[in-house]
Amino acid sequence: MSRNRHPLFMPLILFGGLIFGFGLGFSGMARPEVVLDFLQFEDFGLLFVMFGAAAVSGIAFAVMPRVRDSAPLTGDAYGRRLKSFDRNVLIGGAIFGVGWGLSGICPGAAYASLGIGNVTILWAIGGMFLGAYLQGWWRSRAANDAPEATSAD
Repeated sequence: MSRNRHPLFMPLILFGGLIFGFGLGFSGMARPEVVLDFLQFEDFGLLFVMFGAAAVSGIAFAVMPRVRDSAPLTGDAYGRRLKSFDRNVLIGGAIFGVGWGLSGICPGAAYASLGIGNVTILWAIGGMFLGAYLQGWWRSRAANDAPEATSAD
């Protein structure tokens, strides 16, 4: 990421997050019971929200590289970040899905849910922090256990 960020980068990120959280709260998507109803095929409102977000993002990703050579706030060139589908992605996705199904909330909406007064969501947020910590610990342990490469002189 470029270090020559526009001075409004961080305030706009904060403002965008607040608008996103307000939208989740206003639409009811920050309520775990709405998410659980979707996962039980009883209410498909969340599906329309997801499709709407995917459509807006898809249009932005298709149009912006044709309009500008670089991102307006960071100056970074547009490009694709391809990540391989491996065991870690599969395991992480499964853990994320189980956590989403048990708590009825995804990470972004959990904070919005806290903002609308759902104090019991702190259990889910605590689980997210614990999972992130354990994942970091696991990765650092794996990096320390990896054999060091030796170079021939």
